Amino acid sequence: MSTKPTSAGRARRGPVLAASVAAAALLLTACGGGDEGASEGGDGQVTLSISTFNEWGYEELLEEYQEANPNIKIVHDKKATSNNARDNLNTKLAAGSGLSDIEGIEVDWLPELKQYPDQFADLASPEVEGRWLDWKVEDATTEDGKLIGYGTDVGPEAICYRSDLFAEAGLPTDREEVAALLEGDWDHYFEIGEQFTAKSDAAWYDSAMSAYQGMINQVENAYEENDGTVIATENPEVKDIYNQVLENSVDKDLSAHLQLWSDDYEAGFQSGAFATTFCPGWMLGSIEGNAAGVEGWDIANVFPGGGGNWGGSYLTVPTQGKNQEEAIKLAQWLTAPEQQIKAFASKGNFPSQVEAYEMEELTGSTNEFFNDAPVGQIFADRAEAVSVTPFKGQNYFAINDSMQQALDRVDVLKSDDPDSSWQKFVTGVEALQ
Repeated sequence: MSTKPTSAGRARRGPVLAASVAAAALLLTACGGGDEGASEGGDGQVTLSISTFNEWGYEELLEEYQEANPNIKIVHDKKATSNNARDNLNTKLAAGSGLSDIEGIEVDWLPELKQYPDQFADLASPEVEGRWLDWKVEDATTEDGKLIGYGTDVGPEAICYRSDLFAEAGLPTDREEVAALLEGDWDHYFEIGEQFTAKSDAAWYDSAMSAYQGMINQVENAYEENDGTVIATENPEVKDIYNQVLENSVDKDLSAHLQLWSDDYEAGFQSGAFATTFCPGWMLGSIEGNAAGVEGWDIANVFPGGGGNWGGSYLTVPTQGKNQEEAIKLAQWLTAPEQQIKAFASKGNFPSQVEAYEMEELTGSTNEFFNDAPVGQIFADRAEAVSVTPFKGQNYFAINDSMQQALDRVDVLKSDDPDSSWQKFVTGVEALQ
């Protein structure tokens, strides 16, 4: 997931250092059961709580699990955004109580939690060995070999587009023709955008940050070296991408100047404010929800620069919980290939389970809202196109959050020019070290 809008909040706040909050948890001498955690009634029924964010496609799955396991009652806490979930987890981790039995976490803030393996159950088991893509498992494995998260989805990206707006601007509308039109690097994508905006009142894409996210996810070491050394403000690739995005978003006015996940952003899907957006699988449910009743959305099997992965999530089992064994069983079941394919059918969250990629239920799936696009095959192809897995250390989330603020100051708020906003970004990054 993630990502789910992964990674972002409605009204973005300054970065909160999970390390300092989680560190406080280590000072506690004991961890009691969470206020929202599992409980066992006199009739032997076990209540399990699970916390996720955005849309994971779990509603029907949780009902299915309860029907198959009458002794289990599940309480689902669904946060609005990844930021909300992260803040909640950090606060209750530090307090030593209050966490759900299963906590959904997003890949960008997973490295912060790997520093505190004792706060999470070890999920390694022969039953799940070989279930996931290798890098998905490696990302959730601590230095001492403990697996703290079961992979849910990954975020291979395609281009979602409004075929009606393309037609009005004289661009092709067939998804294969659109894929051929957009094939190439980021310069080419922006050039096609200039052609579009010359003939349309709509913007080419939604926000500077979404374009930046697509580009930075193609950089192996954007913010940190593999040893954790922060290089974000000194890395020429980061500064070049920042400048290129703002030049095209603001100077050439290709952006709709919307803050990701804000009310205005969501309304933009209804008003036809932009013609394209960068869409990992988990974004499909969000687009369909925000664009309900709008016709013309489709998906092109292409992404500027080749391939990219945005977001993806995990299920963890905090050690605060009273019924960790039952929580692990539920987490294993939810992340089995069969269940992940159902989640994909529900909300578009693309599985990270290797077996799922060979199942007809995935590869043959289509999406009616997106003009019956063959979403299973498109995202399978997009997953194969991913050639870079960015390194994400414990500061990645906070740095990327500061970058979103920097871009928004120029693109959305228009309170700064690129240079002044970059300097504020530098100051923010330095404060993290």
